[in-house]
Amino acid sequence: MKIGIIGTGNIGGTLARKLSEAGHDIKVANSRGVDAVRGFASEINAIPADIQGAVTDVEVVILSIPLPALSNLPDQLFEGLPPHVPVIDTSNYYPGLRDPHIAALDEGQTESEWVQEQIGHPVVKAFNNILADSLSGLGLPQGSRGRLAVAIAGDHHDAVQIAMSLVNDTGFDPVFSGSIAESWRQQPCTPSYCCDWEAATMLRALPLAKRGEGLARLPLLYASFGKLGESPSHEEIIENNRAINWPV
Repeated sequence: MKIGIIGTGNIGGTLARKLSEAGHDIKVANSRGVDAVRGFASEINAIPADIQGAVTDVEVVILSIPLPALSNLPDQLFEGLPPHVPVIDTSNYYPGLRDPHIAALDEGQTESEWVQEQIGHPVVKAFNNILADSLSGLGLPQGSRGRLAVAIAGDHHDAVQIAMSLVNDTGFDPVFSGSIAESWRQQPCTPSYCCDWEAATMLRALPLAKRGEGLARLPLLYASFGKLGESPSHEEIIENNRAINWPV
């Protein structure tokens, strides 16, 4: 598939690399322009692009930037994108840590519903509830024992199916979590969030989420960072996330 990826950070850059390795035609862009992504694009056999180029002549767009950065995107960027082209939203809201407070989200609006309003195009929520290290290093071939899962939410069947195929291509089992209105079930500090669950456990975790509890638990997550020390192992981070996100 022809895939445009906006954002070359931990998640966006990892997705660009893995999807290129899987045989997809990748265009990469970030806020600093074409020259800023040329080296990375050459490294992963992708096409460097500006942000407008990343949404032109593509079959999928992956939007992988912090929520506050949405205001820096060109006006009406997605206006010319055909309605059938999925936009995959990988974002998460971290108020008081990385992100300034956004009133609508603090009041309970689902993150991806808010993203849809900002860009004027339907989104599929995916790749937000997996750590970048897990995404980079823990993928396995389809059917492998111990394969981890990634949750996907969306309102349009065809768009969800495309996202599921890309999740599979990166080495993970896709698990449908529901509509965009229900995508709060995979937001930060919910039981499904960044805990390295296999599909069977992910399917148990999603219904256990209670609306608003993830946002309320964020201060516990922030406070735990200091206890983990400067260089926690991946296993320590996962154990910490499980303790906070799926409390007994």
